[in-house]
This record gives sequence, C-alpha cells and structure tokens, in this order.
Amino acid sequence: MIQKENRVKQISKRITMTRTKNVNHKSNKRILYLVLLSTLTAAPALVAADDAATQEAEHAQAGHAQTAAPAKLVQLVRDATKRFADVNAATAAGYQPFLGCVSGPDHGAMGNHYVNGALVGDGVLDASRPEVLIYEASGDGLQLVAVEFVVIADTWLASHNSPPVLEGQSFQFVSSPNRYGLPAHFELHVWAWRDNPQGAFVDWNNKVTCEGK
Repeated sequence: MIQKENRVKQISKRITMTRTKNVNHKSNKRILYLVLLSTLTAAPALVAADDAATQEAEHAQAGHAQTAAPAKLVQLVRDATKRFADVNAATAAGYQPFLGCVSGPDHGAMGNHYVNGALVGDGVLDASRPEVLIYEASGDGLQLVAVEFVVIADTWLASHNSPPVLEGQSFQFVSSPNRYGLPAHFELHVWAWRDNPQGAFVDWNNKVTCEGK
C-alpha cells in the first residue's frame, strides 16, 4: 500500500514538472515574440528618424553653400571694378588691350587682358587698383570676368623680403622668359565677376572661352 502511494506521488510530481516546463517554454516563446514585435515596430521609426536627420544635414550644407559670402578680396575687387563693366570706362582710365585672348595650355582660359602699364610699374599692390582687367568676348561685346594683380619680381623684392600676399592670398611666381614676353613677375587672378569651379584665385577658368571672338 505504501509503495503504491509513493508511486502515485512520483507520477504526480513528474506531471507537475512537465506542466511547469511547458508553461515556462510557452512563456519564453511569448516574451521572444513580444521582443521581436517591438523591434519590428520600432525599426521604421528609427529609419525615418535617421533619414530625416540626413536630409536636414544635407539641406543645411546646401544652404551654407548658397549663402556663403565671397572671400574678402573678391568683394573688394567687385566694389572697386564695377565701374569697368563697360570696357570704354576701362580704356578711359588707362587700361589698354595687351596681346590677344589667352587660353589655358590644356583647359579653360583667362580671356582678354587690359593692362594699366603705370600700375604694373609702380611696384605697389592695392586691392582697389588692379593692374589688369580681364574681359571675355561674346555676342554682346566684352564682359568683365576677372582682374589680375601684377608686380615685377625685381621691383617687389628690392623692398620686400618675401613674395607678395594680398588680403591673405599668396601670389604666383612667373619666371622669364614666358609666353607674355614679360620680365619675371608675381601675379594673382581674382575671378570676381565670373564663377570659377576651381576657385576664385586659380589662373584658368573652365567657364571662360576664347571662342567668342
């Protein structure tokens, strides 16, 4: 009789353990399901938030590019040379055409140079008085696109210990002989009136051509 009761107890214990395992298993499965469901529900929101942040950053960068102020020297040149938009005003002020239209050796161009010889020879660099005005020929006549500051190297170095710098922009050195027939000199282009994809102070501009004349 006692053995029979013990056997019944053992069987009952096994049944209880089995039920507990089943309950735990079902509970674990339910927890896992809820975790996966919450992850899938949150994922689109996280992706949308990330996309929104990316778009906001791109818009901010684009806005900065569109509203960025020109370099100080570019603005100074614009203010000083707007009166020379008409080439007749330039010639009246002492600027004369020099050589022909200048194209780059393998890309781009500079344009037609109008040079003020007195300014080139005075050895002084002044942002409001560029030595050279540069025009591009088109069907509408000559369009002012840039200026060039020029100083003869020997003249400059006679009273300075280093190459010229104007409003933070360093000049290029052009040795002699050169294609322009000039003595060795320092020069700096400023594309104040025509955008230059390579930069406002780069010599050659791919948006300028000599084919208009």
